[in-house]
Amino acid sequence: MNVTVLFFAQARDRAKCASQTIDVPAGSRVSDVLAHVKREHPELEPLWPHLAVALDGKLVTSDAAVSDRAELALLPPVSGG
Repeated sequence: MNVTVLFFAQARDRAKCASQTIDVPAGSRVSDVLAHVKREHPELEPLWPHLAVALDGKLVTSDAAVSDRAELALLPPVSGG
């Protein structure tokens, strides 16, 4: 299955890319995709405790199932004024 990972704000800056398509086995969960991203982008380590994860536009937990061609977004906290 192909999953597109979107990196926003600080995550994009640290990963040095806005998106990445990765191949994961059928039956994978968000946690499997995140493990893959953590291996490929160790520079994201300081952000992990603060990132929200959205799957196809909805906030999810790491046990959510992913489907082929899903879109997973890594969302750092935002501040406003």
